[in-house]
Amino acid sequence: MFSDTLLELVTQYGYVFFFLAFSLGPFGIPVPNEIIIVSGSILSHTGVVNYWAAYSSILTGLLTAITISYTIGRFFGHKFKKRWLDNRYFLRAESILKRKGDLAMFIGMFIPMVRYIMPLLIGMSEIHFKKFAIFTYSSAVTWTITYFALGIYFKEPVLSMMQILGY
Repeated sequence: MFSDTLLELVTQYGYVFFFLAFSLGPFGIPVPNEIIIVSGSILSHTGVVNYWAAYSSILTGLLTAITISYTIGRFFGHKFKKRWLDNRYFLRAESILKRKGDLAMFIGMFIPMVRYIMPLLIGMSEIHFKKFAIFTYSSAVTWTITYFALGIYFKEPVLSMMQILGY
């Protein structure tokens, strides 16, 4: 089961594992964030790992990743933008960001893969860091609390679903 693997990784690397799992997400490390956060919350609720240390590591890793992604978009976005100007998906995402900016920044955190691409687009759109931080960081806190709560309050159904999915 995935929780066993997670427990082994946490035992071996400590809470740095949670931090790295979330901070390396946008850089090509395919880590199922939802599974890790729910498993981490289940392990913390059963007393295997410390709740606050696990949650803090996860949130810090996520905030680090989206901040780096925003910074890359802000400072190097013009190079990417030239390449993607004929890409219909990029143009559509940019259009949505312009029309529904604040809402798109908040909701983007709840969508897998988008949570790492959206900060890049926000940086490329030259939205000020303060606005980015307000909407995206508050969304990150909301998202992590939601998934942590799922693991705590719906432990048995979540474990059953993870077993069915092969985790």
